[in-house]
Amino acid sequence: MAEVVNLRTARKRAKRRQAQSLAAENRLAHGRPKTERLRDAARAEKAGRDLDRHRIEPGDGR
Repeated sequence: MAEVVNLRTARKRAKRRQAQSLAAENRLAHGRPKTERLRDAARAEKAGRDLDRHRIEPGDGR
């Protein structure tokens, strides 16, 4: 026979689990030092500039 489960506690447990996973995601996204955030922003900006330099515009004769 199956075990009797209290739905209230099951819901609370599920909500707690969801909150913990959201907190872990937020720690990854926002828990970085300023130097790392600035370095990543600089790398993304440089990648964008490099990509724009290789763009072929219409009328370039190519």
